[in-house]
Amino acid sequence: MKVKDLVVEISDRQEIKNFVEANHYSKSINGVKSSYCFSIKHNNELVGAIIYGQMSTTAWKKFADKESEVIELRRLVLIDDCPRNSESRVIGKSLKWIKKNDLTLKVVVSYADPNYGHTGVIYRASNFKLVGMSGKDSGFKDIETGKLYHSRALRTKYKGDFKPFVKRLREKLEKGILIPVILKPKYCYVYDLKASSQTA
Repeated sequence: MKVKDLVVEISDRQEIKNFVEANHYSKSINGVKSSYCFSIKHNNELVGAIIYGQMSTTAWKKFADKESEVIELRRLVLIDDCPRNSESRVIGKSLKWIKKNDLTLKVVVSYADPNYGHTGVIYRASNFKLVGMSGKDSGFKDIETGKLYHSRALRTKYKGDFKPFVKRLREKLEKGILIPVILKPKYCYVYDLKASSQTA
């Protein structure tokens, strides 16, 4: 497999959902808004995926005047067999598509989570600019699986009711399986769609 052979295409959420949940460290896209999804294929086989979507909070106000001008890179995953530099190449291709097809957007935001050992190396390689750190936040750790959840994960509702995965988490909390933790601040990276040019 060579980096240049990876094909990045716009796709629907359902096409990549199972792949992301099986291969991304979060193991879930519950609660993740998705504006644009991309499949990454090699010889027509799915080897990666990217999800861009609206930010989950009003944090967009830090980056633009309108929410419609900001999008967040919510999920990026590639199988381990993909060669070195694959991440920056596929990010570049997806940003090139967004820049061409959505003239409203101005800024792409992404966070690197040190709670999972990430510092944002691939974002720096993709011409994102480190603009600071998020604040410390509260969350929960599943003592059975070791997974971390942001406190928002236990508050997500749909049509006034908690989503099924939220109900399962709240049951675990009641049983003492989820324990409160303080989450480390995340590295915040920004890509200026209007000022930057991508090469593929």
